Amino acid sequence: MEYQDRDYKYFMQDSGTLYFGARFSYQEIMEEEMANFKFKSIIEHYIAKDTDLSTTLESHLYYLTPEQFSYRTYEQLKARVKISVLEERRSLLGRKKTGYRTRVVRLDEFAGWNLAQKKKMGIVIQELIISKLALMAFSV
Repeated sequence: MEYQDRDYKYFMQDSGTLYFGARFSYQEIMEEEMANFKFKSIIEHYIAKDTDLSTTLESHLYYLTPEQFSYRTYEQLKARVKISVLEERRSLLGRKKTGYRTRVVRLDEFAGWNLAQKKKMGIVIQELIISKLALMAFSV
């Protein structure tokens, strides 16, 4: 694993949510013993239909469109995406500063932005967030 990827390759969960670092590839999630088994099954049966398993979450989500089957799968899972957006702010002294602001957006909002908008906003995808309740209700 490259040094720069370590901060974005993680799996966490709390009582209602699963969090996957965006630098994980689907293959790495499938091999991760701590990853949720049902999510692995969803990857195998649904997401792998239109996505190569060597693809990272970051790349897949960045280029995801509402026409893709995997988009509809993530929609059923109530997926959200944690992103960093490049923005310009004014300091207390009135100087312009450029920096990143972190936001969590619904997948439908994120996929609704075209590539030009995403590039203009300087988006960096940090993690995929999935509802455990939606995962439990999902029929594999």
